[in-house]
This record gives sequence, C-alpha cells and structure tokens, in this order.
Amino acid sequence: MKSESSFAPEVLTFGCRLNTYESEVIRRNATTAGLKNTVIVNTCAVTAEAERQARQAIRRTRRKHPNAHIIVTGCAAQISPSAFSTMPEVDQILGNMEKLDPAYFEVSRRERVRVNDIMSVTEATTHMVGKFGGRARAFVQIQNGCNHRCTFCIIPFGRGNSRSVPIADVLAESQQLVALGYQEIVLTGVDIASYGGDLPGEPSLGRLIRQLLRAEPKLARLRLSSLDPAAIDEELWSSLQNEPRLMPHLHFSIQAGDDLILKRMRRRHNRSNVMDCCVRARALRPGVTLGADLIAGFPTETDVMFNRTLALVQECELSFLHVFPFSPRKNTAAARMPMVPTEIRRARAAQLRAAGIKMRATILRRNLDRQVEVLVEQPSQGRTKHYIPVRLSTTERPGTLQQVHIVGIEGETLVGETL
Repeated sequence: MKSESSFAPEVLTFGCRLNTYESEVIRRNATTAGLKNTVIVNTCAVTAEAERQARQAIRRTRRKHPNAHIIVTGCAAQISPSAFSTMPEVDQILGNMEKLDPAYFEVSRRERVRVNDIMSVTEATTHMVGKFGGRARAFVQIQNGCNHRCTFCIIPFGRGNSRSVPIADVLAESQQLVALGYQEIVLTGVDIASYGGDLPGEPSLGRLIRQLLRAEPKLARLRLSSLDPAAIDEELWSSLQNEPRLMPHLHFSIQAGDDLILKRMRRRHNRSNVMDCCVRARALRPGVTLGADLIAGFPTETDVMFNRTLALVQECELSFLHVFPFSPRKNTAAARMPMVPTEIRRARAAQLRAAGIKMRATILRRNLDRQVEVLVEQPSQGRTKHYIPVRLSTTERPGTLQQVHIVGIEGETLVGETL
C-alpha cells in the first residue's frame, strides 16, 4: 500500500463565528508545535445535527487520511467527551480551553482526553490571530461564555460563564489586523451584548465600539455578530446612528415571536421588545438590514404560537434568518417538555425560511440601480455594507473595497458592474 504523503495541520470548523476565530488560533498552535499529518475537528453543539455532521466529518477524514492524527475539540467535545472517545477514528480530545493553549499541541502531551472544568474559567484573553486564511474579513473575539440559562441551550456548558476581553487587548488586536490590510472586522463572542459586565468599570459594548473606531480611523468597516435584543446599550444605539463605519446590519437572537414560548425558553425579552428594537434600529439608521435566529417547533408550540413568529418576520422585515427546527439537548429543561412532532418542526422551519427568502427578495429589489460599496470575498463576489451578496462583473482582489453599480438580481444575489 502506498504511504500517505505528509501534510500540514488541517482544521475543520463547525458552528459559529467564534469557532471560526478560534480555529485560526488552533491552526497556529498546531503549526508552531510542528505537527504534521494532523486534522483538528472544531465541533459545535448547538443542535444534534451539528454533532452528527462533526462525527460524519471525522469518519470521512479517517477514510481520506488513514494514518493521520485526528484531534476533536470544540463545544461538542467539551460537553460530551465520552461520545467521541468511543469513536475508533479519534486519537485525541481537547476541551474548549485546552484547544487554545499551545502546550496541548506538543507531541509529548498527547493524553487521549484533556477536558477540564470550563465553569472554572473566569477570564477571557485575546490571541492575536493576525491572519485568517482565505477570508476577506477578520474576526476579533471580545467575549466568551454566557451567564444565562435558556431552557433549550447547552452552550454555557461548553463555553462557561460570560467573560470579557479587556478593551486595551481588543484595540491591540484590531490595530494589528488593520495594519495587515483588513478592511472589515467582525466583533464576535457567545453573548457580545453582555460585554464588559465582568470588567473594571463595566464598560459596555457600545463604549468598546466607540473607542475602537476612534483608535482605528483607517478601519473601513466594523460588523457585529449576534445581539441579544434585551441587552443593547445606549452607546451602541448612538454608534448605530452616528458612526457610518458601524455596518447597517444587525442580527438579533430572537428565537420566537410568541410571548409564552419566549417565557418557556427563559428569554429576557418579549415580542414587544423585539418590535421596539427593530423600529428603533430603522429610525436611527434608515435602510438597516435585520436578521434573526429563530427556533421552529419549540416544545408546546401550537399553530397559533408559531404563526406569531412567522408574522414577526414580515412585521420586522427580518431578511437574514438562521432557522433551526427545535433540537432537544440532553440535560436541558426544554428536553423534558412535551415535544412537537419532528415532521411539524421541519415544516415550520421550512415556512420560516421561505418567509425570510421572500423578505430578502424585497430588500434586493430596493438595491436595483444603486451604487454600493462591496467588500470582495472571492474574485468575482462580495457583500455590501448591509451584508447582501453581490456577483461582480469583473475579477477583483479579495479583501478590497469596490464601488459597484447594481444592475440585476440572480436568485438571492445582486448583480453589479464594478465602477
């Protein structure tokens, strides 16, 4: 049998933008340690489907690289290391803190399972990633963990309690990324709206944004990951209104549009709060695009309750939806509630996605015959400030900003001519 040629460490990433950021830290740690023929799978635990995809990727990787050293890490590995330790394809399992520590990538420290108590972690640190391979925008972790215990969510047990990166560290990493030529930075974390509550003086997310933009006048675009609508501070609203470099695209962690379901989820907002948030965002920043995380078929959800969530998509003009059929997670309160049949969950999720596509089509039409700024992601495609995808008429260098005249629509993408 022909031996497999040596290859540099590979990282397979599942899940959120924070995992994307951390995968670059993992790649750097593995490379610095001199690892070869190593594949690291950075897992997600938001849904059972996410875990299934990770296991499938592990098996596929073993078939492709029969002699590789396979490391599994991320939220699924942190929460259920035993689920992966029984897989013969897996050589090593690292927890969410261990994956960020270069020491655990040394060949001499290859204990099969190294997963410590994530709840014991009380501080967040920056990692000065520097480069994001193949990506036009950079990510900066400003926060990790979550202090809330929504009844459906297992992520706090994978990420620990909320902890914030000090403003000075965020500014230092952002400065490095701007110096490397990145035009857009995305602030990411598990619950970024809670930023600063654990730091001296309790600086808010809005204050961090204001200080970052003041310190980096050459940064063209600053984008935010998902926001809890119950925790948006006044300085953030002020920045949305007055700072054009803060992108006019907000994504809210809404989950449902029915008050009783929101209460059973143990969310901190109600339907009226969400409506007020969307109205205020549009008043302060006309034209802002809004997105949302939504769960379809949460336990006890009736047709009437679901229809309130469906109606919210149109009422709030939510055009970028992340929709998940409810997925019961072990040891969560929601997993013990009366289940909605699986086929109904899937059908409701499909309805929500269709409503989102319909709303997005309206947003696309509003951009026809306009001149927009596009961040090039691939040689012939990119995204506007509002995060709308655009196919370009010319080939441009990824990471650059281009002025584009919108001349058409193809599916869910704008078509533009580069000026």
